[in-house]
Amino acid sequence: MAGVTLKGVQKRFDKTVVIKDLDLDIKEHEFMVLVGPSGCGKSTALRMIAGLEEISGGTITIGNRVVNDLPPKDRDIAMVFQSYALYPHMTVRENLEFGLKIRKMPQAEIKKLVDNAAQMLGIDHLLDRKPRELSGGQRQRVAVGRAIVRQPAVFLFDEPLSNLDAKLRVQMRAEIAKLQQRLQTTTIYVTHDQVEAMTMGQRVAVLKDGDLKQVGTPMELYDKPANVFVASFIGTPPMNFVAATITDGGATLATAKFNLAVPSSLRGVTALNSGRNVVVGIRPENILEAGTETRGETAALQAEVEIAEPLGNEVVVHARVGDALLVAKLDPHHVPKLGDKVDLLVELNSLHLFDAETERRLE
Repeated sequence: MAGVTLKGVQKRFDKTVVIKDLDLDIKEHEFMVLVGPSGCGKSTALRMIAGLEEISGGTITIGNRVVNDLPPKDRDIAMVFQSYALYPHMTVRENLEFGLKIRKMPQAEIKKLVDNAAQMLGIDHLLDRKPRELSGGQRQRVAVGRAIVRQPAVFLFDEPLSNLDAKLRVQMRAEIAKLQQRLQTTTIYVTHDQVEAMTMGQRVAVLKDGDLKQVGTPMELYDKPANVFVASFIGTPPMNFVAATITDGGATLATAKFNLAVPSSLRGVTALNSGRNVVVGIRPENILEAGTETRGETAALQAEVEIAEPLGNEVVVHARVGDALLVAKLDPHHVPKLGDKVDLLVELNSLHLFDAETERRLE
């Protein structure tokens, strides 16, 4: 087992900078998720760790070795790709054995490793089948099994579940997380799906345009996003944002159409920033229907419904308060109609404040 450290890692294609001075320390045995929108550089970072992309600057260390100049086969890593990349003419057993045979491992040891991995993944009854005879989920298990049998120091997963249907993705992400806990192999997992990131990662690194925006546990990213981008990316539906000014010596958040009293929990921040233009972040789950039990201080708003999305366990309501469009999660037993007026309560202790210019969190 080994940790992975990226220090000042850069990647350029001609004059296009894809990764900018990436510093990231992945601990031994850790499950680290790299998440971000398409084009943010997460897969490129993973491919540089694997040795499939040459780095333009910085150092990558796996264990105690700087691996900048090592070929992939010497880095002691195993990678699972978005496409299953199975050999179609080989059986499942032959696919699992292939890498071990290339390394000239004794046949008895190969059989033991393959049988153990197949049993662990629940594919021991499929060993004599060809990939075309398998479902998508079964093929993905074979791809994961091919990585397991190598017993690497580091697992690398590049969006391995994106080809699966929604139900199977939920099942497979739970299986991969349990497998990592069982094997305790350092794992780096790339996804664009923030739900995958939040449910699987022990820590999550959020990237945008080649920059690392924040790294932390899922709840750290949710409760204390470092900037507007992380706040907007983490959470479903995304956080609401409203432009405001801190007034009254830090006692009020004044927006174009309504004011919010600053709760006691934020007075220390706002008192030091009176007069500053800010972005107020409000998560949909902290906007409740009037009459609902709330936590701490609240502010009452009346909004006009534009869209209501019933989801069974909740109804997601898009409603306008002046120029501000707010998204709220409300009781599913009362679905408002287009144009209805709804009385809402904002849980003020759950507000997030960001500087309007830098978009960084105010602490």
